[in-house]
Formats: sequence, C-alpha cells, structure tokens
Amino acid sequence: MLYAQLHLTLPAWVHETIGDDHVCPGDEDKVALAIELSRRNVEARTGGPFGAAVFGPDHRLVAVGVNRVLPQNCSVAHAEIMAYALAQQRVQRSRLNCDEAGNRYGPYTLATSAQPCCQCYGATFWAGVDRLLIGARSEDVMRLTEFDEGPLPADWLGELERRGIAVVRDLHRDAACEVLRKYGELGGVFY
Repeated sequence: MLYAQLHLTLPAWVHETIGDDHVCPGDEDKVALAIELSRRNVEARTGGPFGAAVFGPDHRLVAVGVNRVLPQNCSVAHAEIMAYALAQQRVQRSRLNCDEAGNRYGPYTLATSAQPCCQCYGATFWAGVDRLLIGARSEDVMRLTEFDEGPLPADWLGELERRGIAVVRDLHRDAACEVLRKYGELGGVFY
C-alpha cells in the first residue's frame, strides 16, 4: 500500500522549552533563538545542527523548526522547512504574508542558524517571508561539517532581494559556527 500521509514532528524538548508567547524584538534576538534551537538539537542528539524560527509582524514567535532529516527519514525535514510548514499551518495560509485573495499580512521574518541550503533557499521564495536573518554562512557549514549545501545562484542574495525578501547575514556567526563545530566533534550523525 502506498503511504497517503506525511507526519513530521519536532522533538519533545522544543515544546518544553519555548512557549507560544515568545517575543524577540531585535534581529539578533531572533537569530540567537535559532542558534539556541540548533544547539539544543545537537545536545539532545535529536537531529542536525540547524535551527530556524518564524516571527510575525509583532515580533512574536509563530513557529520553530530544527533539522529532523535522519530521525524522520525525510530529506526535506530541514529546520527552515519545518518552521515554514508549521507557521503556515498555524496561520492557515500557504504563504505567510498573503492569502489567495491578495490580502497582505506581515511582515514575516525567518531567522536561521545558518544560511539556507539550495532546498531551503528555494522554499524561501514561496514561503511568504519578508525578511531572512542568517547566522553562519554556507562556507562555515561545509568547512565545519560534512554537509553539502548544494548549488545556489551566483547572486543568491540579489535574487531574494528582487523578490522582496530583505537579507541580514552574520548575526551571531561565531556562536552559530560553534554549534556546527560541536556537531562535527560529536561524529555528526544523530538518530
């Protein structure tokens, strides 16, 4: 029989750690939360060293995600994808910042512990975010772990900005790199 349902979950520690009313007023606060999620995911050995968080127009947390690829046997269970999907379910729109009738909402922000890979980069176009905040760079990820981040357009930043997505990089980059380094030191595979 073919599977007709997809069920992806975050680890239990996420719900025990972060409440619905979490607010992060500044960009650095938002990325610090994403990095903390990545660190907790590594320490708990519940997935890869990546965390992401979606924030609404009032800087209130809408959803979070951590990498769950290996524990969930699903190559798309990246932190950004998990956060996007959970946020879209929460607001009941396939695009966070607009609905099918063209009504605008937002701005919505994705904070991520590391630069999106090619998969998450593509998803960012359609997720409906207005801002992207990044900790570590892809070259950090590839230098400190065995991950292949995949190909991006030469002007990937310009492509996002042309689509109305403002990008801020290198927020808490050293802290994000430390999580990547720790993951590599621990052997890099968690189930």
